Order: sequence, then C-alpha cells, then structure tokens
Amino acid sequence: MTSVEEIKLLLQKNKARFLQELQESKELIFLLKKSITTSLTDEEKKKVKEQTLDICKGIPAFTVFMLPGGALLLPLLIKLIPTILPSSFREDNSDKFNNPE
Repeated sequence: MTSVEEIKLLLQKNKARFLQELQESKELIFLLKKSITTSLTDEEKKKVKEQTLDICKGIPAFTVFMLPGGALLLPLLIKLIPTILPSSFREDNSDKFNNPE
C-alpha cells in the first residue's frame, strides 16, 4: 500500500470516528435539554457524563494538533496518554471503523 493510499484510509477512518463523535454530541444536547424539564434515568446521566468527558478530552488533543509540529507531537502524546482522545477515536473502538462506508 502506498503512502497516499494509507493517508486516504486514515482520513476515511477518522471521518467515520468524527461523525460518530458528532452523533454522540447531538445525543448529549438532547439529553441536556431533556434534563431541564424532566429527570434523567441513571443510564442517561451516565451518557451525559461520558460525553461531557469526551468533549473535555477533545479540546487538549485539538489544541496540541493545532500547535506548530502538533501533527507530529500528537501521535507521541497518544502513545504516552492513550485516554487523551475521545472514546470514538481510541484504538479499542477501531474495529467499528476499520471498514468505513
């Protein structure tokens, strides 16, 4: 596989992961709106907590990526601190995204 093909594959996988993260964030907004008028179930509260943490984890990763040389630094940082990425970008979830549509 050539470098261009590898980059295309990586972009497709990350696109799928990014779309998954957006879908989860939409669910978070829905649950937050719902919490204004009614009580959330324990499972809904757990989802809100997980998604809020994912958003908070995404901010430092995005900031590192935007720094000069951040594209080179971020993979190293991910090796040292694997939980820095939101859940849909972690390797343990990568099976879902190995065959992007």
